[in-house]
Amino acid sequence: MVRVAEDLVGEFLRHLEKERDVSPHTVSAYGRDLDGFRRFLTQHLGTGAIAWERVDRLAMRAWLAHLARRGLSKRSSARALSAVRSFYRFLHRADLVETNPARAVGAPKLERYLPGHLDAGQMTTLLTAAETRAQSGRFVDLRDRAILELFYTAGLRRAELVGINRADLDLLGGLVKVRGKGRKERIVPVGAPAQRALREYERARDALLAAQGPGADRAAWFLSARGKRLSPKALHNAVVARLREVDEGAGLSAHALRHTFATHLLDHGADLRAVQELLGHASISTTQIYTHTSVERLKQVHRASHPRA
Repeated sequence: MVRVAEDLVGEFLRHLEKERDVSPHTVSAYGRDLDGFRRFLTQHLGTGAIAWERVDRLAMRAWLAHLARRGLSKRSSARALSAVRSFYRFLHRADLVETNPARAVGAPKLERYLPGHLDAGQMTTLLTAAETRAQSGRFVDLRDRAILELFYTAGLRRAELVGINRADLDLLGGLVKVRGKGRKERIVPVGAPAQRALREYERARDALLAAQGPGADRAAWFLSARGKRLSPKALHNAVVARLREVDEGAGLSAHALRHTFATHLLDHGADLRAVQELLGHASISTTQIYTHTSVERLKQVHRASHPRA
C-alpha cells in the first residue's frame, strides 16, 4: 500500500504528540511548516504526489530561498527547517528514506539581539502602581498585580503562567511548579512580595469561584472575570497595558518581564547556570544572551560616566 505525503505528515505529528509528548503549540507549528513545505514541493516539482525520498539538497535550498522571498524572518525559516529535519529523521527511522536532505543545507544564521527589559527603577514604578491599583479591592486589579509580581519573581513564559493550577502553588514554602517547553517541569522560588500579592489575589479568586458556581474553573489559578482560565492573549493585553504606563514608546511585550527577571539576576551576580535552570532553558547558550544585555548596560554607564570613555 502506497503511503501518501499527507498521511506520513499526519503520522509524524501524531508521533510527536503521543510518543514524544511534544506540546500542542509545537505540534501545531510543525504542522503548518510541513504543510507549507509540501505545498512548495507540489509547485516546485510539478506533481501532486510527492515522493519524499526523491527530495534532494537543491530542492531544500530552493525552498529556503522561497521562504526568504516571502519575507519570512530568519528565525521562522530556521524553525521550519528544524521541522523538516525532524520529519525526515522520522522517515529514516521508519526506513522510508535513505538520507535526510535537510541535513545537507545550513540553517539561516540568526540575528543576535538584546531583549527589551525594564531597569530597576521602571520595575519598581510598575509594581508600586499595581499595588496602589490593587487597593481598590477589585478582582481584576488584584489579579493583575499578582501576575506582574509572579512574572518578575519567577521569570515565567506567558504560556507557563496561564498554565499554572492551584495545586502547583506552595505559598507557604514560596514555590511554584511550572510546565515549560516540551512539558518539562521545574520548581521556581516565589519571593515574599509576590507571595503577599498571590495570597490577596487568592481571597478574591475564592470569592469569584463562590459567585460563579459550578461552571467556574476551580483548577486554574489565574482566572478571567467570568471564572474561566485566563487566556494567553488576555494576559498579554493586561500586562502590556501596565507596561505602557511605565514606558509608552518602548513597545514592550509581556515577555519583557521574563527578560527583566534574567537581566536583574545577572546584574546582581547570579550564576549563569542557576539562571539557566530558573528560566528552563535547555541550552546555556540561550541564557548567555542576557550576559550581553548586562555588558551593554555597563558599556553605556562607562560611556556616560568615564571622562576618557
